[in-house]
Parts: sequence; structure tokens; C-alpha cells
Amino acid sequence: MCMELPVNGHAAQKRNPVMRNRAGFCAVIPALFMLMLPAFARGQVDIGAYFTITLPRGEFEEHVEKNGYGLTGQALFSVPGSPVAVGASFGGVIYGRETREEPFSLTIPDVTVDVETSNYIILGHAVLRIQAPSGPFRPYADGVIGFHYLFTQTSIESREENVATDTNFDDGVLSYGVGGGVMFQIYAGGSSSPVNVYADAGARYLRGGKARYLKEGSIRREDGVVLYDIEESETDLLVWNIGVTVQF
Repeated sequence: MCMELPVNGHAAQKRNPVMRNRAGFCAVIPALFMLMLPAFARGQVDIGAYFTITLPRGEFEEHVEKNGYGLTGQALFSVPGSPVAVGASFGGVIYGRETREEPFSLTIPDVTVDVETSNYIILGHAVLRIQAPSGPFRPYADGVIGFHYLFTQTSIESREENVATDTNFDDGVLSYGVGGGVMFQIYAGGSSSPVNVYADAGARYLRGGKARYLKEGSIRREDGVVLYDIEESETDLLVWNIGVTVQF
């Protein structure tokens, strides 16, 4: 069920009654790395970069029909002499986008600008992985815990230059889940350059807490008033990551 929220003049301050501190979410991943680094400084490191696809599941699928597409980065530190690795992943996807042309102002209607509204999900998680530390074929199993941060942003562009950007609505919730995948070695470094490169494909099912958010089509304009149709649901996701991992 959607909640309609008008935004105009003084009402603009009420546009997100559950606005969270974005700086707090941005600090989560660096804090996780600081906690993990001392114990695993001498172990091997896997650095991955992935193309990410998110598929809404459960209640989230009832509200959001489109998949999300974006990028993810990940760093894992292995416990020496064991199949255990820990680290963190951080990524973001776009799950909706709208573009329209509008007059620059009421007094200059003959000059138009592009107004683009995009819906994003930021995914940040601590990762615990069980995996063979080396070899040409390395299947793995993951457990993760972190957050989903959903926000909608509108920007004004003129001749491909950004004129103004504003966050319309945002919310952040706890997320946790499990996953697995496989890595295939595509490059083996020698003794002088002990770097291995793997093709990496995996999936995770993430249980996301209940959030309030906007989706494609949630922002309407009627008689000079902006109306937000706010969605509210759990934010479960099936996440596919396809990319490359470099082992040092």
C-alpha cells in the first residue's frame, strides 16, 4: 500500500519522515575493514570487481517490478592455514530511471533542461567465506550481514552538464543472507609475480528489513504540487555477481 506525501513550500521538510543519517551508513564498510585488517595482514588477499544484477523477491517483488543493474567491489582476507576468509563488499544498483524535459523557468519557457530521476540501492556487507585458498577451481560459500540503503535522486542537466541534484527520499535497513559461487583460474602468476586471476560468478539471497522508498513512477506533479507515492515493504533481493577476482 502506498502512502501519498505532498511536497511544496513548507511541506518540503516533511518529504521523508524516516530519513536516516547517510554518513552513518557510509562509515560502516571502512569500520569493518579496520576491524578485520590486523588479524589477517599476513594472509592472502582476494580483490574482486563485478557486474551486479538484483532481482526483487518476496514483498519487495510485489512493489518493484524491475531488476537492478550496477557494480560491486569486494575485498577478502584469508586466515593463514585455513579455508576461512573475511572481508567486505560494497556496491550499488539502479532499479528505476525516468527522464523528461522541462522549461528552465516560468519566465524562460523557451529554454528546456533534462530532468532525470533515478532509484538506487546501495548494498554494503561484511562477508564470511569458506573456500579453498588456492587452485584452478575454487567453489565457495558465503554468509553476509550489513545494510540496504535505498534512495531516489533527481538531477537537472543542461547540455550534459549537471545543474542541480537533490535526494528526494531515502531509507536504510539491516540486511543479511547467504550465497555461493565458483571461481575459475584464467591466469596463473609465476614465482616472480605471485598474482592469480579468476573468473568469478556467484549469487546471494539477501533478507532486507522493512524500508520506505520510491520507485519508478512514484513522483507525480499535480497543479504545481509534487506528490510522492511512498512504498513500504521488506527489501529481499536475489543478487547475481559476475566478474573477475585477483588474488595477491
